[in-house]
Amino acid sequence: MATCVITGIGSGIGKSVAIELSKRGYFDHYALLGRNIEAIEETINYMKKNGANEVSFYSIDLSDVEKIPSIIKEINANYGEINALFNIAGYTDPQPLFTTTLESFELTYRVNVFAPFMLMRECAKYMRISGGKILNVASTAGMTPRPGWLSYASSKASVIAMSQTLTAELAEYGIKVYCISPGRCATKLRTRLAPDEDPSTIMQPEEVAEVVCNLMNPLECCLDGQNIVIRKQI
Repeated sequence: MATCVITGIGSGIGKSVAIELSKRGYFDHYALLGRNIEAIEETINYMKKNGANEVSFYSIDLSDVEKIPSIIKEINANYGEINALFNIAGYTDPQPLFTTTLESFELTYRVNVFAPFMLMRECAKYMRISGGKILNVASTAGMTPRPGWLSYASSKASVIAMSQTLTAELAEYGIKVYCISPGRCATKLRTRLAPDEDPSTIMQPEEVAEVVCNLMNPLECCLDGQNIVIRKQI
């Protein structure tokens, strides 16, 4: 009975991925990690309408990375295995160098880098028994200079590097690591980076979710280890 762990499911790409996955039936159990209970309950309701019966919510602020090992251990104990991990949650506080505080920089890294690292390490402990897939959401901001976005852009560059490193490291266990870098996408996080942008003119979360879920197809075996850029031509 396949089990997946998903973060960032309260809105945006994470919510769209969870809903799309529930339509496809690749997994039997869904463990959703987050803190916005009201928003996540809405996601769960959509998932159940699509036939997802085993959906569990685990409350956590992902900046509290020390709590991750016990939650992953609990998920594995409840379902017997972990087959996929989706690191989708993200945080940003876009500031240039001279106004970026150490506290803001650290929080960005705790959510965008340290939490995915800890989730990958803990989930891989169980995945290495029977293999699995890890999907990390980076950003095109991690690939090109983005003045004024220092902490966010550098954190997403770290996600890309971690993904590519672990592709090689975890291959012997049958664990595939995928990394996607969406371009401009209409999410709450995007509104903080570009508050004056019209969200209807850019890529939508559902379009990114379609690509993510295609990577989870059991027959997909060739696209791990790459930084997959997802852009919509306007």
